[in-house]
Amino acid sequence: MRLFLASYRFGEHYDVFAELAGAPGPIAVIANACDSWPGARAAAVTSELVPLRNLGFDPHEVDLREYIGRAAELRRTLSGFPVLWVRGGNTFVLRAQFARSGADTVIPELLAADSFLYAGYSAGACLLGPHLRGLETSDDPGEVAPACGIEPVWEGLGLIDRPIVPHLDSPTDPDGTGNALAARLRADRTPHWALTDADAVVRDGTEIRLYTS
Repeated sequence: MRLFLASYRFGEHYDVFAELAGAPGPIAVIANACDSWPGARAAAVTSELVPLRNLGFDPHEVDLREYIGRAAELRRTLSGFPVLWVRGGNTFVLRAQFARSGADTVIPELLAADSFLYAGYSAGACLLGPHLRGLETSDDPGEVAPACGIEPVWEGLGLIDRPIVPHLDSPTDPDGTGNALAARLRADRTPHWALTDADAVVRDGTEIRLYTS
């Protein structure tokens, strides 16, 4: 299993991502964390595709809304890509779309078979923890029902053994919600990964490593 999980895009560790991904080629982009932003979703997708294309990749959006009730087809689609890129947004909306499409089963199974590298940032990284509790201080679970038609799912995919708290000391988090959540987890002695926008957590096989600035 190969995971590259960051607070913001590659952080300061594109070289680590590149080593895991291999030579630039096709890359599947999941942007469903932005599904509650109807007026800004298209721009959010473009903001991922263009930088990846500039790095030599051939990005294609895989919209999970097109795979509701079609998990087998989603599996076939994702199996054709060596890298999966999952962008940030609302973690609860992203989790709901994973549930509706069956991605929450398909993606862990493909990762267990080492079918591709999973690279995700912010919501795309937080999703892989054991749960989403605490993230409601930064992401609104109330956006799930209007965008997805179901109630929020609070369980993560459980592919890492502790929650990720992104955007520490970051201008993308002007209210300091990430710092506050990390402080609360520290006080509770709850293991977690607290990431600045420069940091990344990488799993390669059974080894998990934190890369800092």
